[in-house]
Amino acid sequence: MRVRQRGLRRGVGLRRWLRPWWVVAVVGFAGVAVVAFLVVGGGSGPAGPRALTSDEANRLAITRFRNYQAGGRAVTITVPSTAGGLVIRGSIDYRAKLGYGVVHGTGRDTSSDGLIEWTADTVLVHPMANAPAEAPASPPGPDWFSRPLHTTGSALDASLAIALGLGSDRPDNAALLPQNGATWRGQDQWDGHQVDVMTGPDAGAKPGTGGTVRYWIGSDGTMYRVQVEVASQPRPVVIDFDTGEYVPVQPVPGVGPRP
Repeated sequence: MRVRQRGLRRGVGLRRWLRPWWVVAVVGFAGVAVVAFLVVGGGSGPAGPRALTSDEANRLAITRFRNYQAGGRAVTITVPSTAGGLVIRGSIDYRAKLGYGVVHGTGRDTSSDGLIEWTADTVLVHPMANAPAEAPASPPGPDWFSRPLHTTGSALDASLAIALGLGSDRPDNAALLPQNGATWRGQDQWDGHQVDVMTGPDAGAKPGTGGTVRYWIGSDGTMYRVQVEVASQPRPVVIDFDTGEYVPVQPVPGVGPRP
């Protein structure tokens, strides 16, 4: 897929909009790594770790497939940073592998605010001085900037890639999950749902990563929250799945990927 810049402002205006670190994805962090992070809500029931039961392994195995079956999910992605984090609220189409949302800075000024759309290899950004609370249902046409998604060195890009990878067109192998280190860590309440907290593989289900990501999973395998630590960041990336209605993601006019 080739993505073009559209409505690109030049001169002083362009230089001003290219300042925010999330636009240029400044590479200053150590390589991104996912490592175990132990957090279970207070008073949430018996604490692990222990081996997964067959039912728990089956639910962990289908949780990414559930996202794919749903077509897409509404998400809130909290990206940590020592200089103030970012919060992305939007949706991910797990069949088209396309994410879209609005970005707001936390503990920082509004220079990082705006709209964002991303695929597995490309990030499109639309800076806005007064970003809305929710992303418009259809992305506006002009003034988008395109850049590659960096697989290392950027907490933002790592978070986008992790979130995009939480859908799969087939279940994982439930028999292999315990062998690769997946465990049950405890129980919790999430948005009115009783959930089990389990460690499991990263979004690629690669061997040896069975204990690197923490999942909050309902009784039917629905994914409610995912937590992953990113190297050199003080707090983990947190991806919360909204139980509200999913709004289908639309490509950016003229520059977004086609269905």
